[in-house]
Amino acid sequence: MSKKDQALLEEEYESSPVPVHARKGLLSVSLVWVGFPMIMTGTVTGATIVSGLGFIKGMLAILLGNLILFAYVGILGYLSTKKGYNFSMQASITFGKKGSILVSGLLSTLVIGWFAVQTGLTGSSMHSAFGSSTFAITLLAGILYILVTIIGVKALTYIGAISAPFFFIIGLWGVNDAISRTDWTSILQFNGSGALSFGVAVTMVVALFADSGTMAADFNRWSRNAKESVWATFTAFPVSNMIAMVFGGLITAAALSDTSSDFFQYIASKGGAVSILAVILLFLNLGSVCSHCLYNASVGWSNLLHKKMRKTALVIGAIGTVLALSGAWNHFIDWLSLLGIIVPPIGAVIIVDQIIYRKNADITDSMRTKPFVAWGLGALGGLLVEFWAPYLSTAFISLLTAGIFYWVFMMMESRQTAEIESRMSEG
Repeated sequence: MSKKDQALLEEEYESSPVPVHARKGLLSVSLVWVGFPMIMTGTVTGATIVSGLGFIKGMLAILLGNLILFAYVGILGYLSTKKGYNFSMQASITFGKKGSILVSGLLSTLVIGWFAVQTGLTGSSMHSAFGSSTFAITLLAGILYILVTIIGVKALTYIGAISAPFFFIIGLWGVNDAISRTDWTSILQFNGSGALSFGVAVTMVVALFADSGTMAADFNRWSRNAKESVWATFTAFPVSNMIAMVFGGLITAAALSDTSSDFFQYIASKGGAVSILAVILLFLNLGSVCSHCLYNASVGWSNLLHKKMRKTALVIGAIGTVLALSGAWNHFIDWLSLLGIIVPPIGAVIIVDQIIYRKNADITDSMRTKPFVAWGLGALGGLLVEFWAPYLSTAFISLLTAGIFYWVFMMMESRQTAEIESRMSEG
């Protein structure tokens, strides 16, 4: 391999900590994060929330959801930066080596689903706007997104640097166009359909990045220090994610047309050169989120299988593309509901374990049962809320429940250990 290739294809540290000399600056890690949530999927989510709650309540739900994400993802990223561990290694500390196989395997598989959803959405969006072949565009998109991913984390920086500013400029134009045809009084007084509760709206925000947010270690392990790690996360949540959602909410509140909730369709419908820009935006935008998801999945599975990330990305990307061609993207809402219940408890358990009780712990145990029990109880709490109190936030309740149960378990363990040591000293 030439020096040029070596410079392009850096070591990805799939199964080992990122050494200090390989760490990247704040700008690089921030660009990795910025390009992830500033996407059209976020505008659709923001539009759905505002459509169901109204503008004021919708914006409050978007803000609260993003603040929860910042705290949640920020702490997980901070923990990963301390050791330079990816998510699979980070999970091994709390769940044990064998236990992390299930945790990492589950999340790494779920993000393959997200890759399939967004890849399929590329083909579907092009078909809806221009009548192009859904199959051909989806296949082309899958191939392009795989090629970006195999370059590694460096490619995520590059695509973020291009995609986010492009999205922001086009988004500002779209919002300005929407607002120019109405007035701020009408937007502020937009009440929505009332189809959503505040809690469900918050869950939608959190669930959109619950999986990859929990796997923040895959990105934040590259930060030089904890402070830069937290700042990098802040550029994503609340900044980038809120920008995308606010754009969608504003266009919907302006209520210009039947396609106003779909940012791409709204821009593509303008025709001419604007349509060309819309196509570029679509591929850059969804290419960014797809490459991030595929990177998460590839780092996770390469660690579990002891393979190289790039070879794993080729295989997993092919599987994800086949799923996209099969129409998996149609289950978008189902994915959100699933992620909002089962994923946040995992991160909550890791946070309580590594922030409060076992600050200096490392990868030693083969299996730790208490984290799994707390995870299960957290998921159960989320399910109960889903069926009996849907007006609350499923994601937040499941996260909080798992964290509390694990805190209680560890507190009981600490007391038992103290009692045993006391008896031994007395004896």
